[in-house]
Amino acid sequence: MSVSPVPDAPTPFDASWRQEAGDGLDADGLALIDQAVAWAEPRFEGQQALTGESLASHGAGVVRILAGMHTDAATRAAALLAALPTDLTAPAPAPRNDPVATAFGQEVARLVQGTRALLRLGVVARHASDAAAESGSQKEMQRKMLLAMAADLRIVLMRLASRLRTLRWHAESKTPCSVEFARETLDLYAPLANRLGIWQIKWEMEDLAFRFLEPDRYKQIARLLEEKRVEREAFIAGAIERLQSALAASGVHAEVSGRPKHIYSIWNKMRIKRLDFAQMYDLRALRVIVDDVRDCYTALGMVHEMWTPIAEEFDDYISRPKPNGYRSLHTVVADHDGRPFEVQIRTREMHQFAEYGMAAHWRYKEAGAKGGQVSASSEYDRQLSWMRQLLAWNSEVEAGDQAPVAPAAPEPAKPATRGAGKARHAAAEPAQSDERIYVMTPQARVIELPAGATPVDFAYHLHTDLGHRCRGARVDGQMVPLQTRLSTGQTVEIISAKSGGPSRDWLNPQLGFLASPRARSKVRMWFNAIELQQRITQGQALVEKELQRLGKTAVNLEQLAQNLGFARADDLYVAAAKEEFSLRQIDGLFQQPAPAAEHVPAALRGASAESAEKSGKSGVLVVGVGSLLTQLARCCRPAPPDAIAGFVTRGRGVSIHRRDCHSYLALAEREPERVIEVAWGETSDTFYPVDISVRAHDRSGLLRDLSEVFARLRLNVVGVNTQSRQSLAHMVFTVEVRGGESLTRALDALAEVQGVSSAVRR
Repeated sequence: MSVSPVPDAPTPFDASWRQEAGDGLDADGLALIDQAVAWAEPRFEGQQALTGESLASHGAGVVRILAGMHTDAATRAAALLAALPTDLTAPAPAPRNDPVATAFGQEVARLVQGTRALLRLGVVARHASDAAAESGSQKEMQRKMLLAMAADLRIVLMRLASRLRTLRWHAESKTPCSVEFARETLDLYAPLANRLGIWQIKWEMEDLAFRFLEPDRYKQIARLLEEKRVEREAFIAGAIERLQSALAASGVHAEVSGRPKHIYSIWNKMRIKRLDFAQMYDLRALRVIVDDVRDCYTALGMVHEMWTPIAEEFDDYISRPKPNGYRSLHTVVADHDGRPFEVQIRTREMHQFAEYGMAAHWRYKEAGAKGGQVSASSEYDRQLSWMRQLLAWNSEVEAGDQAPVAPAAPEPAKPATRGAGKARHAAAEPAQSDERIYVMTPQARVIELPAGATPVDFAYHLHTDLGHRCRGARVDGQMVPLQTRLSTGQTVEIISAKSGGPSRDWLNPQLGFLASPRARSKVRMWFNAIELQQRITQGQALVEKELQRLGKTAVNLEQLAQNLGFARADDLYVAAAKEEFSLRQIDGLFQQPAPAAEHVPAALRGASAESAEKSGKSGVLVVGVGSLLTQLARCCRPAPPDAIAGFVTRGRGVSIHRRDCHSYLALAEREPERVIEVAWGETSDTFYPVDISVRAHDRSGLLRDLSEVFARLRLNVVGVNTQSRQSLAHMVFTVEVRGGESLTRALDALAEVQGVSSAVRR
């Protein structure tokens, strides 16, 4: 915190301040506050913050806010001491060298150091140069880190109170507040106060931040409220008097008041629900506070008797509390003019919980036979319970929420069987409750890592290649060993080489380089890839050496691998390197006797004179058109009696397709206007080429047997295309047929040949 001296000003620590600051404290607590004032006042020395606010006035204002939240004496004293000028760039002093610890003890010192750690986080985040640090997910991560850094939740309360005090000072002094500061309040601190259930602070923060961010809209709503203020106050005063008298007559002791309406919440509701100001029915609202739950329902009945209830606007959060613990009765009723207004009914305990959240819980829920004095063990157990809930705060954007959302009630306290020292130690490590830590890049991007993570884990989280090349790290500007365990709030910078890979030592759990299973997996994958490449190189050398010995250096290695039963050549090399494959099999492959030369099919010869392809006579008639050039499409080779269709081509007449031809269907969908109706004409003297696909187990003499079928059926084979792979043969015969009957006979005869698994027309 950068400070500069200002002229002497009247001390803010006067008698009225002492009365407010000590509200609710016993003699020991008051003595601690007096000690903190005596120790801190000369050290303020007229210093001021960067905003221009006096640090002494700031500290005094923060203590006032915390006193209103019913915090303990240690929290109030620590808040005053945390306002003292300090160098946020310097590391926190060791406990034995900390003057605060010497003068006030470890508890107060821990609160002061925790608060200053959060200030450092704020400074780094505000100077972020990484655009990702401004994203919604990053703001959520900052909230998590803020909570994780606060080993004691009182530190979070101190930080919230300090932020609120700064906003108040800007408003009181009419000093301009930066847009960044106000935006950070709405994005980070107001949602945090909302999560803690401290509605008084939440609403005030939102109103002040909104005032600085949107001054014109703020003034517009304030002016509209002021125009209706006299009418609204007159109605509320009359309603209070009437309801108060009725409750007293029924023997119900109650405090009835008007419920304040906050400008930011009004604007938010108008924006979200697209309402006009005149449509805001809850601008007039009453709050009724009674002694017990029974009186809540008695008061509700009287409210519904006096005014007309609006049924769909009634919520019973007492019999059906919200999952987060909030309890109250909410009802909307209409006055005699039919204008609705809201009434909230709750007990004093419920009201304190709704207004002050966690602080009220400490005050009321923990008060037992000890009358509010609870052992440290029980208190810290509850703080740990709160921390578990808060660190489970997934991406909740609550700045626009309309209804208060109180945090869930803490778990029941465990019996106070351990000492206060152990409880404090347990509370000092809340981040371990969900085994996560939060650290930052130099650009203030927040990174979530498992507890115990090292700079190497951090590097792999950012990028796999950066992890491979990681050679050193700076933590908060200081060089540290790569095995250093990181802590929440630290800034980590990776020093990397231009190239290279990880060390095998990183996989040794005894050496402590890696805590993240994700990072450990990436290191293993790197070494597995290196080992695989080495085996491929080694195996390739072995295979090529064997081929040189056999004098077969011109062979296609991919084809060789497939002939040996491998999908790729690399698989062959790996098997050879791992000695899972005998190189003698290569020799055996070349020593196999060459298959006897098969006869060229006797039926394989040129197209006949009557062929549709050779004669150019397709025998197809274009409906409604005469003497139009037609040609049979090669993609599907139509032949009578196939169902056919025509497609008018550019410059090549009409192309004739089978109606189920995929190419034709695609053309017809793209250009339907070029489709033309066609039909078979006189085809008895014409041969049509068709493709027959035959699949079979490869064997010697297979091609000869198939050719004999075509010869026996007197079919002219004008083309053959054969493929063989891993003992499977695929042959495509182009055969001339006169019609469908001869084609059917050919398919049936081919299917009966030994080894043929299928014979179909393509």
